[in-house]
Amino acid sequence: MKNQTKHESAQFREFFIDQIKDVYWAEKHLSAALKKMKKAATNPKLAEAFGNHIVETDGQIERLKHVFELLGKTPQAKKCDAMAGLISEAESIIEDTEKDTYTRDAGLILAAQKSEHYEIASYGTLVHFARLMGEEKVARELEAILKEEKDTDSLLTCLTDESVYEPATV
Repeated sequence: MKNQTKHESAQFREFFIDQIKDVYWAEKHLSAALKKMKKAATNPKLAEAFGNHIVETDGQIERLKHVFELLGKTPQAKKCDAMAGLISEAESIIEDTEKDTYTRDAGLILAAQKSEHYEIASYGTLVHFARLMGEEKVARELEAILKEEKDTDSLLTCLTDESVYEPATV
């Protein structure tokens, strides 16, 4: 990073690592929440999508462990208040909607896409930060996660259009 003192550069690196800890916590807790969302889903395609996302999220957790390794750090989680709130909201949707309804599925998709958009914003910025710091290997790992998050968001949109909102609005 140009025109920074060594102190500022070290401080920025620690800030960056702190944010990696944040997304690491978010992914670990999202994985558990997705299991609940899968169980609560009515539409088999939605339940399958949540199941696939669990596997993908577990892979992202492994990628983040590798990011820590590349940065010379031990994997460590720091509570992500944003994801904690999004998970709480998803749990409320499950509690507040009737079982086996398209309305619940619509709510689950809404909750899942909110999480995806948070992750897309986080990983997009972290990729940029990694590149600014000259951490190209870290940037590539984070970019792979970012692509998966975008793909999942697109899949959820397709599921919404194909099989959830139409029956829910009839």
